[in-house]
Amino acid sequence: MTEKILVADDDPDILQVVRVNLELEGYDVATALDGQEALEKAIDEPADLILLDIMMPRMDGLTALHRIRGHASTGNPSIILLTARGLPEDRVRGLELGADDYITKPFDVSELVARVKAVLRRTQTARDLSPLTGLPGNFRISQEIEDRIASGRAFALVHGDLDNFKAFNDHYGFMRGDEVIRFCGRCLQEAAGAVGQPDAFVGHIGGDDFVAIVSADVAEAYCKEVIERFDDGILDFYDTADALRGYIEVVDRRGERYAVPVASISLGVATNATRDIKTQWEASALAVEMKEFAKKKAGSSYEIDRRSG
Repeated sequence: MTEKILVADDDPDILQVVRVNLELEGYDVATALDGQEALEKAIDEPADLILLDIMMPRMDGLTALHRIRGHASTGNPSIILLTARGLPEDRVRGLELGADDYITKPFDVSELVARVKAVLRRTQTARDLSPLTGLPGNFRISQEIEDRIASGRAFALVHGDLDNFKAFNDHYGFMRGDEVIRFCGRCLQEAAGAVGQPDAFVGHIGGDDFVAIVSADVAEAYCKEVIERFDDGILDFYDTADALRGYIEVVDRRGERYAVPVASISLGVATNATRDIKTQWEASALAVEMKEFAKKKAGSSYEIDRRSG
């Protein structure tokens, strides 16, 4: 998808130069001659990034920045301030209001284009991080799997999720549930270092679903390490009485009580060490299939696809 940029400046010559150069880089560019027009366009046609001049008629750039950040319909774009002022307080004020960067006039167009690319890159990276675990999300996960496939090296894709987590979350509340999710992410990361894979990739699909990508030759050791760490720590999140008896009591919709065992983790592994994997979709489907086999076992467990062809 082409990224959209809105450029707001009361100088038509600057607008023209910036618009042409950004369009040459492949961006979809809209323009505005003052702060009020910039605000209206930001609401009507949300942009991925806004270049916003501070000194403009009808509405100055800082006021426009404040209103854009406070409006629900603008899509929370990245914002770079353009300013002829060299006063530090102007730049500080802009950053406090939510600007991502600033550039001082007169500017070199190549530098401005580089700043735009850098801010959009940082924004994409930040948006793709799970706010709960800080781990990369689906965009990075897809990219990483495709890169591993393209490299031709043997890798293992590990898909894990938690068993009995919904009952835990309902019983103890989402705040404690979030702590378990973060704990699970740490287990996956720390296990990678423990098996000599400090550069392993760990991602958070969402909820209680995670993925890890490690070298194929350590896949089994990695799964065992994850399970050991998870099982060693999960009881810390239970009340003492529940931990001692090994289950929590849950009331269903009919008012009947039943016991739910302590949360566990199930891991499914797909690897190109034994079969040719051509796409991320194939890799993820195999890992999910293996995970479903693992979930049929009691407690934490793993299954590795060892089929060929």
